Amino acid sequence: MKNNKLLKRMIKPSVVAISIASLSLSTLVQAKTKDIVHDAEFYVLKAQHGEKWQQEDKELQKKLAELKKKHGTTPNIIHIMWDDTPMGEVGFPAMQQLRGFETPEINKLAAEGINFTRMYTEASCTQSRAASLTGRHAVRTGLTQVGFPFEYGGLRDSEVTMAEVLGQAGYATAFFGKAHIGDIEESYMTNQGFDEANWTPYNQFPVLYGPQAEIAGAVLPTSTNPEIYPDDPYDMDKGWRTTGHIAVLEGKKGGPVREVVAPGDLPGWYENMEMQKTRTLNFIDKSVAAKKPFYVAYWPELIAFVPFPERKTLSGGLLQEGLVRLDPFIGQLKQHLKDKGIAENTLVVLMADNGPMTHNGPPGMVETMYRGGKGDYTEGGIRVPAMAYWPGVIEAGQVVGDIIHQTDLFTTFATIAGAEQYIPRDRIIDGIDQTSLLFNGNAHSRRDYVHVYTGEVYAATVKGRFKRHWVGELPGLSGASFYDLYNDPREVQPKMLPGFTTKGMFNTMKVRHELWIEEYPHSLEARGFSFTNIENARPETIKASQARFNKDEVPFDVEEVMKRSKDLGEFEANWGIK
Repeated sequence: MKNNKLLKRMIKPSVVAISIASLSLSTLVQAKTKDIVHDAEFYVLKAQHGEKWQQEDKELQKKLAELKKKHGTTPNIIHIMWDDTPMGEVGFPAMQQLRGFETPEINKLAAEGINFTRMYTEASCTQSRAASLTGRHAVRTGLTQVGFPFEYGGLRDSEVTMAEVLGQAGYATAFFGKAHIGDIEESYMTNQGFDEANWTPYNQFPVLYGPQAEIAGAVLPTSTNPEIYPDDPYDMDKGWRTTGHIAVLEGKKGGPVREVVAPGDLPGWYENMEMQKTRTLNFIDKSVAAKKPFYVAYWPELIAFVPFPERKTLSGGLLQEGLVRLDPFIGQLKQHLKDKGIAENTLVVLMADNGPMTHNGPPGMVETMYRGGKGDYTEGGIRVPAMAYWPGVIEAGQVVGDIIHQTDLFTTFATIAGAEQYIPRDRIIDGIDQTSLLFNGNAHSRRDYVHVYTGEVYAATVKGRFKRHWVGELPGLSGASFYDLYNDPREVQPKMLPGFTTKGMFNTMKVRHELWIEEYPHSLEARGFSFTNIENARPETIKASQARFNKDEVPFDVEEVMKRSKDLGEFEANWGIK
């Protein structure tokens, strides 16, 4: 039994002192296999607040049943998530006056619902998107690196996505926008539970693979289009470059997948971005006509890494230019829901996927409020704008200070949809049910902690107002690594002696977290050749989806090379090498 093994380890002398220091791992053995398995820290809170939560849940279930009776279906869910935006950049008009742009529709939605001030995410795009889809920290699924051509990997089919959970509960599901969870067939969005999808397997970077971008200096000379240069007599390995990848894919569950935008096709990219808005509204219409509840993940690409031809902001920043182009659609979407008579039966969540790309990023990527950006474990990298809108259910005008994590949406959406029974029980689900926070408002979160990873590194821990940085400490010595986020929100005044009052508590949290990982080990990223079984694959795509050499042409093991490139201890893949 997993819990018995855990209990034996708990009584080891090295752990006893830590366990005595707080309500620690003894609570974990109370978890039943029929329940969702959460991170260890959740059970510490549940032991203290479980009875209260149980009473709240009874009332919430009554309200959800009343809503279903009133509207005829369980609630619809729309999740809109875009890139690289710092906390304060949207939803706060006063801040925008200082930044040279405005998003009146997004700001209005925030004012008409809940404006979250402590929404935490993973530190970068691929990790964040995997976490939202699975309700699990990205380190648990193996998607810890930001994917670029060729990734030769992606989300495993054994991971259970939000679309799969809701699909089993009778929801129509669709994905439009930036997925960024892999370029192998296993990770195609139509193989991850979505009924229909139009998605980017990478980020916006493939737009830069055209000759114009290379001539403008956006990428290294000859790295994408060597044919536009004179012949280089020293360029011996012509096949070394990543050619044949795809910018945007499209398909339906069980059907063929097609390429719809090729790398470097900037007009096609922008056209597809606008089409995704139309597809979102059309999918809503189809679902309403079929009298089916729906889940739409509209994760707009927002920009390309190429400036827009005209300016709509005084800022002129790439991010801000993208946000003001998204903004009118938010108003259009709200009106569309009202026209369809489903606004009061539809939860809409808007958020960014992580902080701004302040390190080597394009213009407009600035910290705004918190220190750091994309990839960082400081608040600026993982604390993002987020808001929820649900007329008649979510009280308007709320600014909420509770901690919420993007993985919480997974469990919350499932609860609202009556699909909680389809969440797997054989793995850790980091997402906590935050239905009470949506219905009851401020101070009703069921989390006061965040485990912060950058890649595979456990970098920091948040507990309420306090935070500890784990990276950079010397072995055997705790330095100035403790922060009070109320008095030092930008993490510029680290404390040593004043923070030692929290040292033992943070140590205990980390031990609980790590012991539970031993009971439920991390999964691995799926690996294989990219872009197999594309219906309209170009010749260069077909070539890229196969081994470059036969076995008798090279002496090395392709699988072993890829193992080491990803630093994986175990490995499974179908490389198709001849």
